[in-house]
Amino acid sequence: GEEGRTIGAVKEITSLLGLEQIIRMEAYDISNTNGFESVGSMVVYEKGKPKRNDYRKFKVKIVKGPDDYASMREVLTRRFTHGLKEREENAEAGKFTTFPDLILMDGGRGQVNIALKVMQQLNIEVPVCGMVKDDNHRTRGLYFHNVEIPIDRHGEGFKLITRIQDEAHRFAIEYHRSLRS
Repeated sequence: GEEGRTIGAVKEITSLLGLEQIIRMEAYDISNTNGFESVGSMVVYEKGKPKRNDYRKFKVKIVKGPDDYASMREVLTRRFTHGLKEREENAEAGKFTTFPDLILMDGGRGQVNIALKVMQQLNIEVPVCGMVKDDNHRTRGLYFHNVEIPIDRHGEGFKLITRIQDEAHRFAIEYHRSLRS
């Protein structure tokens, strides 16, 4: 049933990337319309299911104008800096205390490198995986450790990644709309 499929999807991604185990995945998206107030979304999936209480929204503060890379850097830096601070303060139920086993970026190399730089600067080890798009903007592979890994488009792992991407996108746009209204 549903449960088995979801677990299977996570297993598929785990073995594709050669990771030990993935329980928590986080995906991020930036939304801006004509440079009006960029916002960032963070969605969380645990064991392949959305964990909506852990979703977070960010108003991009420092970056002015539509610069997705800089906005993403700001959002990730804020998220993980919060997390480190909470860990130091032993905040058991802090909003950002739990770190993911995998970060999913909606872009390819560019987005991944931004995330990796943030991890490096904060001295955190979280694997970062990006999506490689084809010319029709469909995901055709995963970008991980500087390598493009082909992914079976009909497999459950691919479907799960697509669901997570769509969710991050939807959540960002929804937040953006609520700010504008």
